[in-house]
Amino acid sequence: MKGIVAIVGRPNVGKSTLFNALLRQKKAIVEDIPGVTRDMNFGMVQHNERSFFLVDTGGFEPDAKEGISMLVRKQCELAVKEADLILFVLDAKEGLNPLDKEIANYLRKTQKKVLFVINKVDGPKDRRNVTEFFELGLEKPFLVSAVHRIGLDELLDEILKNLPQREDEVEKTAEEAIKVAIVGRPNVGKSSLLNRILGFERVIVDENPGTTRDAIDIPFTFDGKEFLLIDTAGVRRKSRIKEKLEWYCVWQAIKSIERADVNLLVLDAVEGPTDQDSRIANLIQNRGKGLIIVVNKWDLAEGKVKIKDYEEALRKRFHFLDFAPILFVSAKTGYGMEKILKTAEEVHSEWKKRIPTGQLNRWFRKTILPHQLPLWRNKVVKIYYLTQTQVSPPTFVLFVNYPEGVKENFQRFLIRKLREEFGFVGSPIKLVIKERE
Repeated sequence: MKGIVAIVGRPNVGKSTLFNALLRQKKAIVEDIPGVTRDMNFGMVQHNERSFFLVDTGGFEPDAKEGISMLVRKQCELAVKEADLILFVLDAKEGLNPLDKEIANYLRKTQKKVLFVINKVDGPKDRRNVTEFFELGLEKPFLVSAVHRIGLDELLDEILKNLPQREDEVEKTAEEAIKVAIVGRPNVGKSSLLNRILGFERVIVDENPGTTRDAIDIPFTFDGKEFLLIDTAGVRRKSRIKEKLEWYCVWQAIKSIERADVNLLVLDAVEGPTDQDSRIANLIQNRGKGLIIVVNKWDLAEGKVKIKDYEEALRKRFHFLDFAPILFVSAKTGYGMEKILKTAEEVHSEWKKRIPTGQLNRWFRKTILPHQLPLWRNKVVKIYYLTQTQVSPPTFVLFVNYPEGVKENFQRFLIRKLREEFGFVGSPIKLVIKERE
């Protein structure tokens, strides 16, 4: 397991900006609104041929007793507990704050190794308040500007010095893991599903729709396989997105779909499928991603309708997703949860499946070649051969003499026959029609 570094600090000191700067990508939501980051946000940092997990947390208020601030406090405490090293972020422009003192006292009691990072030192005048922070009993403070990337290399060097070398362990990077995104409309229970899978409450769950606003990554091992689970903000219709921040959240969710290998489309069993669910499903399919339909909150619908009848109605509504497995689960009771990652692993395997050329050719000659296509502009449309050119998703190229003569009904027929013979459960199939040169 790689070392874990947690970023903590009071609201609006630039923790997420620092997180993004260290990752060298725009990953966490960054806005000039206190408390914008409310969940732990994971990323992997590479530096000098070493790597570590970086955790971004919400604004820490050690004495918070209620509401979202109390939930954020619990998340921060969990991050501190799990971390090998803490980056305590302070704001050079505002200077020392009473809340900084409370956090310093809390961290002191944990007996964890802490690096003091004074952020927003964008120019010489920002150094004026630095001496105030020595009241906290700092060792060596690191003066940085996350926005301008000043002082980050020195900070990264110090982080690596304080993390144990674990070269004897064979580690898999996030690139090798099966990436699974949990997507859906707001308040269908995506974060509750993630928490149930992980076995602890890592993502803030509230009764208010849209509590999760970032796309949150967490590495996870199941049955000897490495997964990267991505929980996303609920995807809303454009007409309902009024704030700049909400637009950014939708962008994050769509980017998560693109990053994932397999997407879990979460539906509300009580509300049933909606037009917005169909739009999200299209986003997934059009990007060539693996797909599993997860009907959550089944505990509230069980007894009122049979699974067989519900699935039949879903298949009619989502007729274009006939390849996608449907799972009925309850994040609340745990019903059906054991099937999710196992099915995700199977879909991932199908999504990366390549059919041996000889096997594909034999099937093609026997099943497809005998079919005559209708005339196109009074010309005979000839089929020559089919080849698989890619995986992720499985992509096939059909070579003919007149590509315009291969209509959609034949393309659907060919894809259906491919599925009957080779499976590809949970994976879209891409078909390209080309003229043989």
